[in-house]
Amino acid sequence: MARRFGGQYSPDPEAREALNTGATSPAATGSARKAPVPMKRVNPVGARVNLLFILPFLWAFSAFFRDPAGMIQHLGVFALLILAAWLTREGVIAQDAYAQRRIARRPAIPRKIFASVATGLGLGLAGFGTEGGLYVSAIFGVVGAVLHSASFGFDPLSDKGMEGIDEFQTERVARAVEGAEEQLAAMSDAIKRAKDRKVEARLVGFQTHVRSLLRAVENDPAQLSAARRYLGIYLRGARDATVKFADLYGRTRDAEARADYIALLDDLEENFMLRTETLIDSDRQQLEIEIDVLQERLEREGVRPTDPDKI
Repeated sequence: MARRFGGQYSPDPEAREALNTGATSPAATGSARKAPVPMKRVNPVGARVNLLFILPFLWAFSAFFRDPAGMIQHLGVFALLILAAWLTREGVIAQDAYAQRRIARRPAIPRKIFASVATGLGLGLAGFGTEGGLYVSAIFGVVGAVLHSASFGFDPLSDKGMEGIDEFQTERVARAVEGAEEQLAAMSDAIKRAKDRKVEARLVGFQTHVRSLLRAVENDPAQLSAARRYLGIYLRGARDATVKFADLYGRTRDAEARADYIALLDDLEENFMLRTETLIDSDRQQLEIEIDVLQERLEREGVRPTDPDKI
């Protein structure tokens, strides 16, 4: 089935017609009012990581042309290198999630470090049985592990953004953000079944505002209680609605269901925007109160901002 191309800079036919006739379309009005700026997240798994899944098959293919001992050796190399490739991919994804957040816990399992070890063991096993024996095997293993670490780096080994803040609060925020990101990822996976680029773009705009709320909570962990309903009940409801819509629309292409789903995103997005603005305004008011209290205290002690010597 032919699909019309659409993207960030592709004009909306309804909005273009409205501009030509002087009318105001619902799509144009919603876009002008909210003007979400989608944050397109780049997939951290690149060609280097994908290449790691291809190279081990050289040993798997050659295993069937060896004697039994050689076949076991080559299949062992294949298994270790595939394990290293999988650990590397998961480690890269975990590090990207760690880098995207202001408050984050270090990964529980240092996947990339384990991947370097698995790579070294795999290449060491590949060099076993050559003329150099264990000496060549050890060189292959050490060089392979070092090159893997140099190429992909190490896992984050410490928590981020938790210094000087109540550890219990930051743990709660980190868990809430991780749970919210899982819900957003599930929504992105589900909406692909609808095969509608405009709806996918609309969902990205909604997710942008959700992540703005996540950043506001990370900046002030004390605000988690005020945002818990949005990051829990509302977001789970949005995920469930997205899954049901994607399944229904993928089968029936029901225009009414599409309009209802977009209207739901509009309502949820407005609520998330208002909650984010409320949290930001609350932080700003608290800062102003702290500044006023500090100024009054300085004035009582006879310190004036215009008196640099006393300051």
